[in-house]
Amino acid sequence: MLIAAFVAVELRRREPLLDMALFRRPLFLVATGGAVIVGTAVVGLLSYLPTLLQASYGLTALDTAWLFAVWAGMSFVTSLLSARVRLRTAERFALGLALSATGYLCLLSLATSLSLPLLVAGLAVSGTGSGLINSSISHLAIESVPAHRVSMGSGANNTARYIGSSLGAAGMAAAVAAFGLSQGTTVAVTAAILLTGLTAPAVLLVRA
Repeated sequence: MLIAAFVAVELRRREPLLDMALFRRPLFLVATGGAVIVGTAVVGLLSYLPTLLQASYGLTALDTAWLFAVWAGMSFVTSLLSARVRLRTAERFALGLALSATGYLCLLSLATSLSLPLLVAGLAVSGTGSGLINSSISHLAIESVPAHRVSMGSGANNTARYIGSSLGAAGMAAAVAAFGLSQGTTVAVTAAILLTGLTAPAVLLVRA
């Protein structure tokens, strides 16, 4: 209801906070929808994963902090170096999503056992993907709108990412509560793999 009310109000304003006509642009839909996917499958999943590791395998908060420093470090370094990747913005975004999906495949092992090599590999690969995503998604949002709507495109993109983050964390918590730690982890990680893996080619198709 709140979304419907927001749309109704924005359609009547002379200077809307968000121009609904932008949703007729395929690239804007991809950039905004992609931000929701990133929030859900990347931020949401990895925000809950440390809690899962501590509850399932008895790791301390410091243990998980060191492990996730691998993901954060790879994301930071890749973001800084992404300008050297000779790909268009949409292609970098798609590659980041694909790498995230690949890294998550290693995290599926958490449903049955704790394999530190697989966990570290999964965090490193998905962290690399996250760095490419972060360095490209804002640019994609800007490219998807007219020059006089740049701030609007960026704002919509950031909002979509935070909406996805809240949905992702809540969804993973709900999956674990409904199916238990083992099966719930499998459901949540599999959903993240599908979301990121299927979105990657969609970005390329629309851009093409």
